Formats: sequence, structure tokens, C-alpha cells
Amino acid sequence: MNMMENSKTKNIITAIALSLVLASCKAPMATVIKDEVKENIPQNFNQEEQQDAGNNSGTTPWRQFFTDPNLVTLIETALKNNQELLITLQEIEIAKSGVLAKKGRLSPTVSAGVGAGLKKSGRYTSEGAGDATTEIEPGKEMPDPLGNFEAGLNASWEIDIWKKLRTEKESAVAHYLSTVEGKNFVLSNLIEEVADNYYELLALDNQLDIIQQYIKLQQRALEISKIQKEAAAATELAVKKFEAELAKSKAAEYTIRQQITEKENEINALLGRYPQPIVRTKENFMSTIPQTVYTGIPSQLLANRPDIKQAELELKASKLDVEAARKEFYPSLEISATLGLEAFKPSYLVKMPESIAYNLAGELAGPLINKSAIKANFQTADAKQIQALYEYDKTILNAYLDVANLMSKVKNIDQYYQLKSQETKALDQSIDIANQLFRNSRADYLEVLLNQRDALDAKMELIEAKQKQLSTVVDIYKSLGGGWK
Repeated sequence: MNMMENSKTKNIITAIALSLVLASCKAPMATVIKDEVKENIPQNFNQEEQQDAGNNSGTTPWRQFFTDPNLVTLIETALKNNQELLITLQEIEIAKSGVLAKKGRLSPTVSAGVGAGLKKSGRYTSEGAGDATTEIEPGKEMPDPLGNFEAGLNASWEIDIWKKLRTEKESAVAHYLSTVEGKNFVLSNLIEEVADNYYELLALDNQLDIIQQYIKLQQRALEISKIQKEAAAATELAVKKFEAELAKSKAAEYTIRQQITEKENEINALLGRYPQPIVRTKENFMSTIPQTVYTGIPSQLLANRPDIKQAELELKASKLDVEAARKEFYPSLEISATLGLEAFKPSYLVKMPESIAYNLAGELAGPLINKSAIKANFQTADAKQIQALYEYDKTILNAYLDVANLMSKVKNIDQYYQLKSQETKALDQSIDIANQLFRNSRADYLEVLLNQRDALDAKMELIEAKQKQLSTVVDIYKSLGGGWK
């Protein structure tokens, strides 16, 4: 008898092992992906110049990079109140809860409960006939109907024999870390936006000063034209031209004032507050010298830029998701157990060990016929893995191009600013000459107007060039991965 039982046990074990082997053989393989963009990243941003790997402005903390105390205060306020940043922080908490949920599946699930019931079996059934002829104690028959009272613990546990649950937890951890990097990327973008808008606001302030100076210049020119008309040295046409130019300049002033209001409110929105004046000092704007930026080498972007690290972690999570989806094809082993007290009357619950009841069961189950849902989940995870690789490659490529473009822009905008400075000085001198000639009736009023317009345009463009100088430096600092530390 023992030999027969041992033989049966061996047959069962053999059948289980065979089913596991067959299941593992039928599990599809994930697509093997190769990251060529990361492997082929260039040695330098500019092939004509060699960059110093030991000098990288992307690692400079933003408090050291920005020296304007008013701008620093604005950034500090934005980091506390910006709604997009606060939303991102909640995404981190959600991802953290996901990690805890996956971790919890590795441990047994234990619950406690109580129950009560009542059952009446037919007399002419095997159960009813058996109860009718059974005595609980000598001379005491089974009650009819039969009650049932129970209290105890229930436990269930999926044994992670294929490390599927561990893989899902690792995927959740990678996703959580990607949300942290996502928060860092939001920080970097936020600081860039605040700084860019701040410099644009200072540029508008200086343009407003220029237009107001131009209005005064036009007013003096109008007065001179009226005097010359009375002296028959100019015509009514000249007077009307200067009046029209003055009205045009005053209209431009109100346009700039509106732009200042909108720009202030744009900054206030980034700071998460209602409209209020933005504290700033406009006087030193044109003499502000942009920070010197050191780019380092392209491979440092992989470690410095939070959006690249976020995409890399999402790629890692997607690979783990494919691995976990593949293990769904394997059989799963679950163990369930109960331990408690059970009796047909509450008073009998305390009679032990008679009232003690327990149950222990193990179940090994795997998909055999209908695997369409599992296959679909696996194919979806596999496609998302490839998609995550393309997203990662795109992020690296865009980061490299951002820095390369901005490096070129820094050089070109510096040259542009120098030439605009020369143009402005020359036109300022030509205005004085034209006005002197006009007073002496040796120049036409159109020459005066054209010189003044050219000078105004050049000064406005010079201010814009200064703003672009400062903003481009901020942009390249962010593109190198700066701003979130």
C-alpha cells in the first residue's frame, strides 16, 4: 500500500514538473532592443572645438548661477507655490503608493472574521438521515435546524516561485524614481520660465523708458516745426508729420504698458499668486553681463538632465513590465489556510479542542487553453517597451540638439548685440546732426523723422538683444541639466 502511494506521489510530482516545463517553453520571448542613440552620442557638441569634461555649468546650483536678488526671491516663491510643481509632487506620492501595493503582494494576506448561519437538511437525504441518528452527547440528539457559528483567521499567499511579484515591485520602484526625476525636470523648467519672463519684463521697462524719451524728442521737434512754420522756414505738412509721429509714439507707449501688465501677471501665475507688482530694478539691465556657461561633454547630459534620467527609468520599468507579463504564462502557486473555532451553538465554541477547525490547501494553476488575454497583455507590454526606447532616444537627441543650437546662439547673439550697439551710437549722433541742420533749415523734416525712427528701432532692438543674451544663457543652463539642484 505504501509503495502504491509513493508511486502516485511521484506521478503527481512528475506531472506538475512536466506542466511547468511545457508552460515555460510556450512563453513568448520579448523583443530584444538596442539603444544605438545612446551608444553613438558624439564626443563634443561642436566638432571644431574640444569641451572640458571637468567644467560643466549644468552642475552649478541655481542659487549660485543667478545673482540678481529680486530674481532669486521670485524663484523661491515659485518653488513653494507653483501649481504644476505641486501637482507633480502628488504624482510622486501616487507612485510611492504603487510601490507599497506591489510590495504588499509579496507577503501573505491575513484576515479575521466571524460568521453565523442556520441550515435545515431534508430528512430523507444522506445528510439529514445522518444528523437524525447522531447524538452529540449520550441521550442528546443533533439540533434541527442546525446552526453554525464560527470565528477565526484566514490567510492566503501567492508563492513568488518565478519572481514575478518581485519584478512587478522593481518596475514600480523604477516608475517611482522616474516621477522624482520628472519633478526635477519641472523644477528646471519652472526656474527657466521665471528667469526668462523676468528678463523680458526688464526689457519692456527699458523699452518704455526709450519710448518716453522718444516722445519728448518728438514734442521738441514739433515745437521747432511750428516755430519754423511761423518763420516761413517750414510748411504745415511738416507740422502734421511731426504731430502724427508724436501720436504714434504715445500709442506705442500704451501698448508697452499693457505688455508690462501681462508679463507681470504671467510671472505671478508662475508664482501661484494673484496679480501684484513684481519687485525689480531696471536701471542696470543694459549693463548686466551674462554668465559664462561651460558645456562639458555630451555624455554628461545622461547624468545631469532629469528628463533623460526620467526617460531612462521609464525604459527600465517597461522592460520589467515585459518580464512580468511573460511570467504570467507560468503556473502560479497559491497557499490558503484557515484556523478558528466552529460549532453549531455559541456555547460550544469554548469547548476545545473539539471546536477547533483548520484548513490548509495549496493550488498550482496555470493557463492551458485560453491565453488570449495573457498574450494581449504581453504584446502590449512589449510594444510599450519599444515605445519607451524611442522616447528615450528622442529625449537624448533633443537634449544634444538643444545645447548645440544654444551654443551657436550665444555666440551669434553676442555679435548681434555688439553691432546693434554700434548702430545705436551712430544713429544717436545722426539725430543730433539732423536736428541741428533742421534748425538751420539745411535739412528736410523727413530726414529728421527717418533718423529718429531708425534710432528708436535700433534702441528697441538693442534692448531685445540684451534680453536674448540673458535668456539664452538661462536656456543653455537649463539644457545642460541645471536648475533643479
